[in-house]
Amino acid sequence: MSEPPAPTQTQHPGRATFRTVVAGLLGLITLLPWILAGAHLDGTVLGGQALAVSAAVTRILAIPAVNDWLTEHAPWLAATPRRP
Repeated sequence: MSEPPAPTQTQHPGRATFRTVVAGLLGLITLLPWILAGAHLDGTVLGGQALAVSAAVTRILAIPAVNDWLTEHAPWLAATPRRP
């Protein structure tokens, strides 16, 4: 019996880290209006929003069709390098 292939996170840890950072930054961007307006909101609400957006972006990046599109149009964000 052959072993299953290693996950892309193991094969390309740098790409996995970069994709997670991108997802986190996209989540933080949604907080910018509150930060700039100086709203006095509970930090838990803001942190929850950032986590929710980050989780959603990470889940979307994990969809095979999205990864195929990224491989074609944004290879720097794809889970694996584009094959020649």
